[in-house]
Amino acid sequence: MLLRTFQVDALQVEVYRQEADIVSHLVQQTQSDLSQVIARQGFATAILASGASQIKLLKDLTTFGEIDWGRITLFHLDEYLGISGTHPASFQTYMRELVEQKVNVRKFNYLAGDTVEPIAECDRYHQLLSAQSIDLCFLGIGETGHIAFNDPEVADFNDRYPVKLVKLADKSRQQQVNTGFFDRIEVVPQYALTLTLPTICQARKICCLAMGARKASIVQTMLTGEISPACPASILRQHPGAILYLDEAAGSGI
Repeated sequence: MLLRTFQVDALQVEVYRQEADIVSHLVQQTQSDLSQVIARQGFATAILASGASQIKLLKDLTTFGEIDWGRITLFHLDEYLGISGTHPASFQTYMRELVEQKVNVRKFNYLAGDTVEPIAECDRYHQLLSAQSIDLCFLGIGETGHIAFNDPEVADFNDRYPVKLVKLADKSRQQQVNTGFFDRIEVVPQYALTLTLPTICQARKICCLAMGARKASIVQTMLTGEISPACPASILRQHPGAILYLDEAAGSGI
């Protein structure tokens, strides 16, 4: 059930009763959006996010969505440096299990976390991204306001790097433990490859999800504070094609 909708600067905000309501709406909306893009240009390109907030969405998109996956090229937002694509905590593993093994996509381009030349890998991925426009991007919001691995310490609204190597803040690494991807902070990689904020914001449409009471504080900061790299997600308030989807708990502070 949609409880309320409002706008903050250019950003549309929709608050739903619970996660299931958000996902049900997004499955239908995504199916419609991608079908229109494919009808117009013959193919579509999307960026998918990892994390707990995306699991049910990806499961339902690949199970119930009537989407022509064979015409869709996919990318993902980030990857840990120093782990292989088969590591249980790798975002490659996450995407293969939730998406690529479920549907026959046109192509899924992965960041190689086990690269021995991370700067060259960033450039390779940028070249793949820049070969076409990005029609749709899904995002989650971290507890520090980060999107992808653009933590406040490294976030740059005018980043000259489309994809870059970053050192992860301890708060960001702890969140990976809190969400169950690692059992303790000592084993969370210290570095990661990430799409930067300008690259993310090149997407024509952005669907950002935040759910649960522990996201209420950062959502409030994102929507009522300054538009600043101190809260990287606040950049979405400048994007006319961005929509923030909240459940009742995440939206309780606004």
